[in-house]
Amino acid sequence: MTHELPTADHAVAHTLLNCLLREVSAPEHQTAVADGRLLLRLPRRGVLLRIALRRTSLLGAHRFTGPAEEERPGGWSEVDWHVLAGYVRDELELRTGSVNEEFLEQLTSSHDVVRSGMEDRPAPGTDRYLESEQALLLGHRFHPAPKSRSAERGDWRSYAPESRAAFRLHHLAVREELVAESSADPAATALLDGLREAPAGYRLLPAHPWQYQLVAGHPLLRGALESGDVLDLGPGGEPFTATASVRTLYGTGAFLKFSLNVRITNCLRKNAAYELTGAVALTRLLGPVLADLAERFPGAAMLREPAFRTLSLPGADGRPDRSLYEGFGLIVREGFADALHPGVTPLLAAAVADEHPTSSAHVSALLGPEAGVQEALAWWTAYLRLLVPPVLAAYFDHGVVLEPHLQNVLIGVDAAGRPAQVLFRDLEGTKLVPDRNAALLAALPPEVAGPMAYDAERGWDRVVYCLLVNHVAELLAALADRHPEAEGALWEAVRRVLEEYAAAHGRPPRLRALLAGVPLPAKANLLTRWERRPDREAGYVRLPSPLARTVLAEAAHLPPQGARTPARSAR
Repeated sequence: MTHELPTADHAVAHTLLNCLLREVSAPEHQTAVADGRLLLRLPRRGVLLRIALRRTSLLGAHRFTGPAEEERPGGWSEVDWHVLAGYVRDELELRTGSVNEEFLEQLTSSHDVVRSGMEDRPAPGTDRYLESEQALLLGHRFHPAPKSRSAERGDWRSYAPESRAAFRLHHLAVREELVAESSADPAATALLDGLREAPAGYRLLPAHPWQYQLVAGHPLLRGALESGDVLDLGPGGEPFTATASVRTLYGTGAFLKFSLNVRITNCLRKNAAYELTGAVALTRLLGPVLADLAERFPGAAMLREPAFRTLSLPGADGRPDRSLYEGFGLIVREGFADALHPGVTPLLAAAVADEHPTSSAHVSALLGPEAGVQEALAWWTAYLRLLVPPVLAAYFDHGVVLEPHLQNVLIGVDAAGRPAQVLFRDLEGTKLVPDRNAALLAALPPEVAGPMAYDAERGWDRVVYCLLVNHVAELLAALADRHPEAEGALWEAVRRVLEEYAAAHGRPPRLRALLAGVPLPAKANLLTRWERRPDREAGYVRLPSPLARTVLAEAAHLPPQGARTPARSAR
């Protein structure tokens, strides 16, 4: 299947419109679908926009094509992404009464990365897994600046997955008493120590080379280098490869999640002190839970994070300097050796589900050019039965909130491209519901337990958003792009898998409500970024659910390209 990528200008405009539609205009009933276009009004700014539709969506997550236009006295005129970005800024200022002077700069950064990635794309390598990690040219389509990267020094292209970057780590040797670490698995510690030889009395501390550029001028570090407490061994060892998160690198059979003092999308990508401790603590605490899930769901596995290591240089108050402790903090994540079934190839779910196919991982490539609706539905149902049950069981049976969004899940496929396994990763987003895990949380330091806990309602919102809105709906959309007439049937398959789980597990009330069609929570990335809140404080907007029987029944009788959402007033 051929697919023409949008221009960088159009891609950025489409992403902004996605965010506006979901978080601002649709909740205020300022949208309409008519004559193959979406109309969207910014009521405070007094602008009416429109854009052509490739396909409408039962969830309201429509597919756009071409440029955005605005209504002017002489008719409709094309509006470029710079002007559109200014309109969004103006609307949000008037809506919130606050100013964000970083907003346009972040959008510009994101546009620059998208344009560069599309213009300077290297040829793919032979590793299909790494190709999938490096396939995301446009990023999250419901984030206003999905590719923004802000740093005072260093060229992101040298370290970016879009550039298919592979490079050697920068190594330090640190006196043993100045190393802070914890390990739940001696093999993880041995992996770090084996990356390069350190002198007697020292321990090896690998660093991301970009991060080392950013923190090398710290006075305490310079002093430790001059005194010999820290030795700069320079770059060395086998190359590591950048994965989709940029700061997590793959090599030597494992993943290393580094701190990176760069704002990527919403967050400065540092491993906070509580996250370093929390990764290893969760690996230990979740041992029985993961064992239970592995026995019940052999097609699913979690890549654990059994070790961290960092630099603990005392500051003027005698305590470890936090900026260095967090700046050099790294987490060891398990590789595939003990998790992946034989003959299975892992692929990043975000690449499989991408709106614009850019790699052999895309679901259209996995299905092949001749696959019809029934083959697509069979592939989809098989995948849902791998993905959905373990996430629900973790929440309902153990009070564990997994975070299975598209960048945190690897889809294992067999030689024919069929779903065979699901791997979950990144314990940073995994949380515990206190009602079910009070004793475990009480055993942890408060600064670790606090960020690790979600109340039941907040945890359920996170599960439903990550599982259904961010993940299932986006992969479903990629299948519906190929078979628009089957969108209702694809959602019916989601409903059927949820019903199967509910019937077998006592029909918990939250799941009954989901099947009844309660609105689905969607993370408000635009408003979160505007208000400069951390991700953990992000709010949600509510989307009309496609899971209700009445919606699916109606969808079965609609033409595939028809306007499937109510025509709301846009004037």
